[in-house]
Amino acid sequence: MSDTITFKAARLEAGQLIIDIPVNSRGSVMNWLRTRRDIYYDLTIKEHRKKRSLDANAYAWVLIGKLADAMRITPKEVYRQAIVNIGGNFEILPVREDAVQKFKETWEAKGLGWPCYDLGKSKITGYRNLQAYYGSSTYDTRQMGQLIDNLVQDCKALGIETLTPEQLSLLTEGWHA
Repeated sequence: MSDTITFKAARLEAGQLIIDIPVNSRGSVMNWLRTRRDIYYDLTIKEHRKKRSLDANAYAWVLIGKLADAMRITPKEVYRQAIVNIGGNFEILPVREDAVQKFKETWEAKGLGWPCYDLGKSKITGYRNLQAYYGSSTYDTRQMGQLIDNLVQDCKALGIETLTPEQLSLLTEGWHA
């Protein structure tokens, strides 16, 4: 069974959570019920968001390349700045002063879009606050849409050709469902 089942209807009956499992997931749920062990399981429920489109990711990299060429900087620099401009994609973490460098190296090793910045001394003695950004590989459709919108705006400001609004709409169709 996959780790995720998407559903709309649920209710509470006599203290029991009843979830209406969609037809396309019933087979895997039944298989899990037949093979489950007598142990504790964790259930997490969150609002469903469609996954970002691979076409959208490819288009983002086309725009990043065009911006890098126009500004005469590396695509990595364009990408990392674009990541920083997305809202809600970072954590502020207090890290022991003697562990800052190792934490930054480990965090940034996750990929190009995982920058980590030292914000200075924490209120906690012996600690520094780090701002650690999540890369676009973790983005949902809203965040990916924001990334592309920002890149398109940057391209337009530099006179770089982008998809028309109609083409962009086809690329992002159904994202916000």
